[in-house]
Amino acid sequence: MTQSFWLLGSRLNIIADHTTTNGQYDLIEGYFPPGTQTPLHRHTRYSEQLYVLEGEFTIWAGENKFVLSAGESFLISPSTAHAIGVFSNQSARGLVVAAPSSFARLIAAVGTQDKTATPDMALFERISAEIGDEILSPPGAYL
Repeated sequence: MTQSFWLLGSRLNIIADHTTTNGQYDLIEGYFPPGTQTPLHRHTRYSEQLYVLEGEFTIWAGENKFVLSAGESFLISPSTAHAIGVFSNQSARGLVVAAPSSFARLIAAVGTQDKTATPDMALFERISAEIGDEILSPPGAYL
């Protein structure tokens, strides 16, 4: 059963998580409005594969910048500092596979049902640390 949450301006649908994949991976569908950006961060315990369904994503990974369009994908290996943003005038939609499973735990714990609600950032930081995520700078600081 798909669970939907708002987190940091994006709508994230958990399609599969540890309960349905035996902890092997999470499958997340995300809708990202124009101007949406993640903080610069790294996952120390799992990889993240982004597949673009619609629109365009800009990814900073390490020292490199990539612009992905529909049908393209990018693998972010564990411990790679990265950020993802949508800078065109249209929304973007993509699928994320995080393996092994843990990213969905953060979304479910911190995400909200109300688009305008502010997430509990203390909880965000605690769960991030528990799953091995490190926030390196706030959204937009790397531009």
